[in-house]
Amino acid sequence: MMRRLLFLAAAVQTTALAPAARRPEPSRLENTQNYRDATAASARFNNELQAKDKKKTVAIIGGGLSGLSCAKYLSDAGHAATVYEARDVLGGKVSAWQDADGDWIETGLHIFFGAYPNMMNLLKELKIRDRLQWKPHRMSFAMRQRPGEFTNFEFPANVPAPFNMAAAILTNREMLSLVDKIKMVPGLLPMLIEGQDFIDAQDELSVLEFMEKYGMPDTVNEEIFIARARAYISAGYDSLAMAKALDFTDPDRMSMTVILTAMNRFINEADGSQTAFLDGNQPDRVCAPIAEHVRAAGGDVLVEKPLERIDVNDDGSIARVVLRGGEEVLADEYVSALPVDVLKRVVPEAWSTLPYFRQLDELEGIPVMNLQLWFDTKFESSLDGLAFSRSPLLSVYADMSICCEEYASDETMLELVFAPVTPETGASRNWLAASDEEVVEATLDELRQLFPDDLKTAKLRKSTVVRVPRSVYAAVPGRNKYRPSQKTPIPNLTLCGCFTSQKYLGSMEGAVLAGKLAAEVVAARAVGAPTQDLKEVQRHVVDAAATAAPKKPVGCGGGDSPIAFGGGEVVAARASR
Repeated sequence: MMRRLLFLAAAVQTTALAPAARRPEPSRLENTQNYRDATAASARFNNELQAKDKKKTVAIIGGGLSGLSCAKYLSDAGHAATVYEARDVLGGKVSAWQDADGDWIETGLHIFFGAYPNMMNLLKELKIRDRLQWKPHRMSFAMRQRPGEFTNFEFPANVPAPFNMAAAILTNREMLSLVDKIKMVPGLLPMLIEGQDFIDAQDELSVLEFMEKYGMPDTVNEEIFIARARAYISAGYDSLAMAKALDFTDPDRMSMTVILTAMNRFINEADGSQTAFLDGNQPDRVCAPIAEHVRAAGGDVLVEKPLERIDVNDDGSIARVVLRGGEEVLADEYVSALPVDVLKRVVPEAWSTLPYFRQLDELEGIPVMNLQLWFDTKFESSLDGLAFSRSPLLSVYADMSICCEEYASDETMLELVFAPVTPETGASRNWLAASDEEVVEATLDELRQLFPDDLKTAKLRKSTVVRVPRSVYAAVPGRNKYRPSQKTPIPNLTLCGCFTSQKYLGSMEGAVLAGKLAAEVVAARAVGAPTQDLKEVQRHVVDAAATAAPKKPVGCGGGDSPIAFGGGEVVAARASR
């Protein structure tokens, strides 16, 4: 909190140009079954899940989007929810903070899609959906063979799904040949006919294995599948994705379910692929309103409250949560909103042999870096919206001085996602361990292919590199079956976080939905209403757990950096302190 106060004076001095006229919200945003389902799920907290005389105190450990979402819906149901966040900023994978110049440093490039029904519901319920800046319904790709030029997939207005996507693909003649477009059909038809069952069944296949199975050409992989899915997940959280893969990895390492999930939403929802940018920083424009909502309902949201350990009773239930410094947190119910990699480090010894927690060993976050580059002039070739670089190092990027009102300027500020960043995820070297100078210079080399004329005169004025060693869970083939239900075998513990089992993968939408599902479990249990079942654990995990030796929790090692708590950080800034 002190950091925010110290930078206030500098923030006030930051100049910005007058914002451009707002585009209207997509007209068909709420006309989907997914949106209606999300609305109905929200309504339950104000009706049959109302606590009344069965009000519970709930401690939520973690102040990212999932934990905040969980607190919001528990508050709606009449419970007293308190969020405990380890860092001095809220948001988790969407966190941001100000530097000494008053500029906001973001953990990732966060894009909102029309196909985010639970997020759209949440923003509407908080009366802040007008904070989204909607962009033209198109997807823009750099033409690397023609430096400085872009090609677009234009989605025609007032054309229903799936015909608007078909028109966008068929009218673009620069990226796929007619033969390539025809060869896409065999892989997409089963998804359209069989729906989610077919999508889920493809989790065992990588993107390349799926394409070989259905005879799709390599150009479809490079030009369409990877790029679109990349945007859906990367822009969604933790937003961030790169090079030849979604989820910050290469296509031979990525589950086809990820691609099909994104494609299914974009094909079936007319406005699903239309994108929006928040009109300012995430902590102030989204996280703060959620915190205010929770406090107004009698709960609280606290920062700088890192977890030390979880104490359990003889029956395995939680006795208390102990924060660093010795403060004890006592509640009727507890919710973990920790990233999966942090959760694994704090699982109590008494739980360590339970199959439910053993399966978490099959999940881990994937590394990624987010860059922000400030230049001293305005680029003539910048776009108002998300762009795909089609670069071996850079995937999606945006000129935030155009796309975001708060960041508007007569200079250029590019925000870019750098990935894959390690050899294990497909990178040519370990970029995560490289110096900031090396990362920035490699990025500039790529940008000279995208902005050859602009970079002849523009000078880099400032740069930041935010490293996230463990971001969203690695969506490699076969991982979905290990994603745990929000309900746990511990009677007073519930999980949330985008790694938990829900259909929107590792994204902002997935985080919000997981938080809502966790709140539903707690609220339903309080009033004796039916709730979700425990998700079945794989037989091999159950068998291994039967003979496993208990493990003591290793904890977070006493570190106080954002990385210690699963966040992102400008490591160079910490080293210079």
